[in-house]
Amino acid sequence: MKTLKIFSILEGTSLILLLFIAVPLKRLMDMPEAVSIIGPIHGGLFVLFNLILIWAVIKHGLKVKHAVIGFIASLLPFGSFIFKAKILKQYED
Repeated sequence: MKTLKIFSILEGTSLILLLFIAVPLKRLMDMPEAVSIIGPIHGGLFVLFNLILIWAVIKHGLKVKHAVIGFIASLLPFGSFIFKAKILKQYED
C-alpha cells in the first residue's frame, strides 16, 4: 500500500500542476510548451496510479469499492490527496 500512497501524491500533484500552472500558462501567456511537458507526465502517472489501484485490489486486499473511489478521486483536483488521507489511512503498510 505504500506504493499506492506515494503514487496518489504524485498523481494528485501532477494534476494540480497541469490544471493550475500549465493550462493557465498555455491560455494566458501563450506557452503551450508547459502543457506539452506536464500533460504526458500526468498521463503516465494517471495510468500508473490506476494500475497500482488494480494491483492493490488483487494483491493487498484493497476493497473494490475503495479502488473505484480512488479512480474517481484521480479525476478530480485534490481528489487523490483526499483519497490518501481518508481511505488509504485505513490500510496498514
